[in-house]
Amino acid sequence: MSPHTHSPTVSTTPPPAPAPAPPEPPTVVLAPAGPLADGAHPPAAEPSTPGSAHTPTAGDTPTGRTTPDPGAPWRDRPLPRSWGWAVPGGGRAAHVESGALYQGTTTQVCGLFPFAVASGAVPTGVPIGQHMHTAEEVGLDPSEWLRGGLVTNTGMWIMGQPGIGKSTMVKRLVTGLVAFGFTAVVPGDLKGEYSALVEQLGGRVWRLGPGLGALNPLDAGPLAAALAQTQGTERDRLRETIRARRLALLEALVVIVRRGEISPTERRLLDVALDIAVTGAERTGVQPVIPDVLKVLTTPLAELLSITASEDVAEFRREARDLVNTLASLCQGAIRGMFDRPSSVTADMDTPALSLDISALDDADDDVVAAAMMSAWAWAAAVIDGSTALGRRRQVARVQDELWRALRVAPGLVERSDRVTRLGRHRGEVSMQITHSLDDLAALPSEADRAKARGMASRNGITVLGGMAERDLQAIHDITPLTTPERALVRSWAAPPSWRAGTRHPGRGKYLIKSGDRIGLPVSMTLSPTERELYDTDQAWRRPGTGTPR
Repeated sequence: MSPHTHSPTVSTTPPPAPAPAPPEPPTVVLAPAGPLADGAHPPAAEPSTPGSAHTPTAGDTPTGRTTPDPGAPWRDRPLPRSWGWAVPGGGRAAHVESGALYQGTTTQVCGLFPFAVASGAVPTGVPIGQHMHTAEEVGLDPSEWLRGGLVTNTGMWIMGQPGIGKSTMVKRLVTGLVAFGFTAVVPGDLKGEYSALVEQLGGRVWRLGPGLGALNPLDAGPLAAALAQTQGTERDRLRETIRARRLALLEALVVIVRRGEISPTERRLLDVALDIAVTGAERTGVQPVIPDVLKVLTTPLAELLSITASEDVAEFRREARDLVNTLASLCQGAIRGMFDRPSSVTADMDTPALSLDISALDDADDDVVAAAMMSAWAWAAAVIDGSTALGRRRQVARVQDELWRALRVAPGLVERSDRVTRLGRHRGEVSMQITHSLDDLAALPSEADRAKARGMASRNGITVLGGMAERDLQAIHDITPLTTPERALVRSWAAPPSWRAGTRHPGRGKYLIKSGDRIGLPVSMTLSPTERELYDTDQAWRRPGTGTPR
């Protein structure tokens, strides 16, 4: 070999091997799902054998090539138990207590969770409004509540501040009850606010006052027709009923005009004089009037002389002059022509509604208003009793608004009004007594009257409360128990409204319906356009041709 010739250099380092192709991820077959023992690992995936069927995976592509699965390294790792890893720092909970079970009413635990459950509102009856907490429709019908065992009588006591809509709620209830077949009777509508509704319902309105209609307190009304159609013991019972009602009303009118109690001697004189006047009227086939009784007392018979132990007519007239002058006051003065002549009012229980409108007396003295209201109440009771006696029994909804205007004039009128108007559930009557505040009770002339009036309020099966102050709530609590939240709710409705014109009073159309110790039903009433027009008690303040205030 030539020295200038170089032999090839041979490297002893092997050449780098070519990069291997990425392995194809095996197709796995998962075992059926099932519970694992504590601490057990999930079963390992089984690779498919060559030539076995290939199930497409997320890594397959449309060309048949596959892509790596980035989650493959973690798929075979074990999972911890629900309590955590049983290793230091694994976050394991050594013990988990079972949940405690507590029981309570929704009233007690409602603050812990919404607890969206029904309120138990009674749906049967006239739709009064929506429950303010559950949006359920609340129905009110004392007769249905009585049949269902929810109340023991059908009397309603309705109370709240002026302007919150007490009469509006009563009008809604009256409208619904008439639709259910009741006859609405509004005796002594002092403000005339029910007249438009009664006429709209197809009823009859009689207006009383100077120069208007007359109402004879001694008129038996439909009871006279029933008396003519009965006989035997039933006739005797009706005769005594008429007599007792006439005498009670006559005594009440004397007390009202006198503003004082009647003596036992005067009561006996009225008793005998009324019997003599009735006997004389029956001979001519007419109803007796107060001037007939007055005539008997001014021309006394021997029986009347003996009652006062008078020896002659002159002495009798001196003894009976106070009673005679009191009765004469009912036939003269501001109320002449209203109670001293035959009634111009007739009753027909087939009509859906009846009303005695005495709004013409709203500005009169209290004794005149009280006499008119008491006579109207007695007339309504006679109409209802007479219809029942004639076999034309209908359920009646009777409204007594401005109740205390008649009872505060003189002592003893609470008991007398109860005697001349006493009906009740066995007669198929729903009574609604409306007042502003229990402070009206304090205006009654005697403690006996105040106690009896509180009894009248507490005997009603249903109490409806509108917005009122805390003082009134404390007084009503003694009659109808109220919970602390109920008192707070009703008190909030009496909050003073904003000074901005057109702002709605917070208590308008909101009522709490209570019966006994049950949780009350807070409802909110929405009126239709027709109801807004019929129920509006502020018509005097509307601008002509508009619905806005003057």
